Amino acid sequence: MDILTLLGLFLGIAAILVGQHLEGGSISMLLNPAAMMIVLGGTMGAIMLQSTLNTFIRAIQILVWVIWPPNQMMNEAIEKIVSWSNIARKEGLLGLENISESEVDSFSRTGLQLLVDGSEPEVMRNILEIEVNNKEHHDIQAAKVYESMGAYTPTLGIIGAVMGLIQVMQNLSDPSRLGEGIAVAFVATIYGVGLANLLLIPIANKLKSLVVMQAQYRYMIAEGIVSIAEGENPRNIETKLRGYLH
Repeated sequence: MDILTLLGLFLGIAAILVGQHLEGGSISMLLNPAAMMIVLGGTMGAIMLQSTLNTFIRAIQILVWVIWPPNQMMNEAIEKIVSWSNIARKEGLLGLENISESEVDSFSRTGLQLLVDGSEPEVMRNILEIEVNNKEHHDIQAAKVYESMGAYTPTLGIIGAVMGLIQVMQNLSDPSRLGEGIAVAFVATIYGVGLANLLLIPIANKLKSLVVMQAQYRYMIAEGIVSIAEGENPRNIETKLRGYLH
């Protein structure tokens, strides 16, 4: 669990609520279902219109990474690759066949299968790098869904504000209805700007950084597997891969 994410989310929301209280207002003043519907509904409609189905589904799937990021155990992966290298030196590449069948990580399993099949190192590198690049591109596009939402919510907040002001102008003769229209106008703006800058854009940036970290993790595995195919010394492979830890 990413504690920093939870602390940041709590601090951002608390700052607004405490500031509202210090200004003499009540928290209930910030609760307006009409404004929330305009901003959230409009933003979801815009993002669904913009995105492909696969990208939209992937964006939903990776949202959990913000709190529970993928566990990239770099040191453990290096130790595993070095053990594969030792087995390959002692038993040959076919000695990795049983390991490839039981390997949990699909990317590592693909690399091991290429090793066992006797693929040329350069061919292996190309295949694995294509898989890494495609995966990274797809996940970056999914992360950008939240970035785009962060761009739409302020605009939808302005639309909500204009709609509230229209209601105010239409009811100038009825002072009892002016307060509701003005509330929708200002609260919708707060929702739009607040969601964009406190939630959606930070989520997008965190997801993009996690996607890059995952790509680096896979590049390290690919480099290790190719090094085994090239017959490098296990100690040299370990030294090379530890450069990815920095």
